[in-house]
Amino acid sequence: MKRLFFINGTMGVGKTATGTELLRLLPKCVFLDGDWCWKMHPFVVNDETKAMVEENISYLLANFLKCSAYENVVFCWVMHEEDILHRILSRLSLENVGLYKFSLVCTEQALLERLSKDIDNGFRTEDVIPRSLSRLGLYVSMDTIKIDVTNIDPKQAAAEILAHVWN
Repeated sequence: MKRLFFINGTMGVGKTATGTELLRLLPKCVFLDGDWCWKMHPFVVNDETKAMVEENISYLLANFLKCSAYENVVFCWVMHEEDILHRILSRLSLENVGLYKFSLVCTEQALLERLSKDIDNGFRTEDVIPRSLSRLGLYVSMDTIKIDVTNIDPKQAAAEILAHVWN
């Protein structure tokens, strides 16, 4: 049976770093970061581009799941609304696939520290702070397993995720 990992959380919480750790830990694994499907200039967010990105993500995930070379598919993205997860999942055949959904969460202070570090290093711009903070609370009520990453690094977050899967 294949495994599909969905990892969501607000911007700066550590999804990409945690997904990268899972890629290293899981056998026959492929990793897709939804942000890679948004690498565009100019960055345009409207109904058309949102639909295109979701379709591209679904296409890639479906192909990864069909490919016999992979047993584990790790996908991370902000996915701050339950409907986003459902739209992507509705396009996938999940026969013989174990689905694991996780939300990375942390305190506001920890998120501010992470975002500030990213801004200082030139990875993000300051406008991310209010956008990310406004989404932080949206993950609490989602149908996912919550991993509090306030005081842990991505390796530890990946280990916690795997502990949920193997137990």
